[in-house]
Amino acid sequence: MASERKFIAEKVRRVLLKEFVQARVTRAGFGGLDVQRTPMGTRVTLITERPGLVIGRRGEAIKSLTKAIEDDFKFNNPQIEVQEVENPNLNAQIMAEKLANALERGWHFRRAGHSTVRRIMESGAKGCQVVISGKLTGQRHRTEKFKDGHIKYCGQAKLDFMQNGFATAKLKPGVIGITVRIMDPMARLPDEIDIIPPKPVEASAAPAAPAPETKEDEKKVDEAVQELKKTAEGAKPEDKPKKRAKKKEGDAPAAEGEEKKPRKRKKKDEGEAKPEPAPEPRPAETPLEPPAVAPPEPKPEPKEG
Repeated sequence: MASERKFIAEKVRRVLLKEFVQARVTRAGFGGLDVQRTPMGTRVTLITERPGLVIGRRGEAIKSLTKAIEDDFKFNNPQIEVQEVENPNLNAQIMAEKLANALERGWHFRRAGHSTVRRIMESGAKGCQVVISGKLTGQRHRTEKFKDGHIKYCGQAKLDFMQNGFATAKLKPGVIGITVRIMDPMARLPDEIDIIPPKPVEASAAPAAPAPETKEDEKKVDEAVQELKKTAEGAKPEDKPKKRAKKKEGDAPAAEGEEKKPRKRKKKDEGEAKPEPAPEPRPAETPLEPPAVAPPEPKPEPKEG
């Protein structure tokens, strides 16, 4: 249990140091505090909007702050470093304090919230959220939220890319709490991917003949070209290889040494018509005889009475 109590006591001391420094450098614009233990002592890095007010004339203000930290909080040999914020509109703590000052000066909470969100987004943030809670318009407490862009509420992306700032505004109805969350403009979320297009395929060009480097090479090339022209002009058409003529039906028979190849049966020309077979003689038609009819039977004569 002794080690756990030691860790808790160290955390409590750092939180109290942060509140003390924040109260001392309110005019300079407090942007954050970082405490690191080194072999030479304790290094305290203070981030502010106007570091000149923290240092003071000839360093008097920072000397008094260093002495107060060493005496009140029992830090071993504290060394304070002051850094200036590159862009105050992207620092959550500075924007929360500015919003609290605006509410204390009499700004309407809705106007102040929208104005703060617009300034943060115009500075390049990926997303921001402003939460104002307290007695805003009546006797009952309520919460108003102003949001724009993309916000992460949990996961590793929230721990890596989200900045939180908190400040309070003291008004007549009561204390109003202000929370500002800003996503870093350089944040790269896990679902963001880059698609690399394939390289364009170059058209295959014919290799060009290498150019002659010296005059001797040029002369050799010219002589070779002239010789080729002479040989082309002197060539006779008889020298060209003759095409083998196709054999026709009326050609002379082959020599004795040559073997006769079996001739393929050729199809008859279209002009030759096949002889039609003679029509068979039809038998003479016999006249149809009428059917035999039986003679009528004689009627019996009536008997005389």
